Amino acid sequence: MKTKTTKSLNQPAIPTKKRSLVETIKKDASLYMFCVPGIILTFIFSYIPMYGVQIAFRRFNAKQGIWGSPWVGLRYFQRFIESPYFGRTITNTLILSLYGLLVSFPIPIILALMLNAFRHKRYRKVIQTVTYAPNFISTIVMCGMLILFLSPSVGIINTVIKMFGGDAVNFMAKKEYWRHLYVWSGIWQGMGWSSVIYFAALSGISPELHEAAKCDGATKFQIIRYIDFPSILPTATIQLILSCGSILSIGFEKAYALQNDLNLSVSEIISTYVYKVGLIDNNMSYSSAIGLFNTLINMVMLIIVNKIADKMSGTSLF
Repeated sequence: MKTKTTKSLNQPAIPTKKRSLVETIKKDASLYMFCVPGIILTFIFSYIPMYGVQIAFRRFNAKQGIWGSPWVGLRYFQRFIESPYFGRTITNTLILSLYGLLVSFPIPIILALMLNAFRHKRYRKVIQTVTYAPNFISTIVMCGMLILFLSPSVGIINTVIKMFGGDAVNFMAKKEYWRHLYVWSGIWQGMGWSSVIYFAALSGISPELHEAAKCDGATKFQIIRYIDFPSILPTATIQLILSCGSILSIGFEKAYALQNDLNLSVSEIISTYVYKVGLIDNNMSYSSAIGLFNTLINMVMLIIVNKIADKMSGTSLF
């Protein structure tokens, strides 16, 4: 993370002795050793697999291998762009991602600010535990719970509707409900855990600032507005940049588990389409091209949003 700082023009420059890279590593060798396992795992699982990216530019055949497969260039990228699934999958992914970002991004911030201002520690811990707990539920289990609760025959929601004289509703078959169910169930599951990083940022605020504000007659809302929120704004900016950098990378498991033939027009996103093309239809080259296209869009979005954040707030990733 990079933040801009200003230096006084009258401050004299302090001469410093530059150390070589070898001297720096020798001085902090014990600290650098902690980075070695992470570097090794990142190299094995993130950089070595990049060798297989060329499958997207070849007509891959398992018998011939990657290098033996014929080179086809951008044929599969052109095929995806010209396919009837291109517009639908891109549109569904963007709508679902933007909807989730606009709703789920501010809620953990609001939750952290409210609980931080809540002075009853016992009740605050209870609320934190209740909001954290859904994060430890498996995605597939959560989808099963959602399908069961919304079932038109045995679901508790439809049971309540019938008690008041209404007709049972098959929520999972209604495409107008699918996006709302997907996004709000994700908020319920992840808002508590997402607020942890903001609690960490709030814990670094000096209590003297709060005491001084109270002595000046500031209300709780004013303390949140002028002290707490500006203190976590750099953290929130970094989280927003990272979220925008994965705007087309919606998780596959949840979308596929909640998907059926009746809501397919709104639930078919890039990740589910790649799964069907690559593993079910066994077209590895085509699915690799779609995945690479998705990655390139995310990278461009990350660079653009990072640049905008750097210009507007002085906070950026690089």
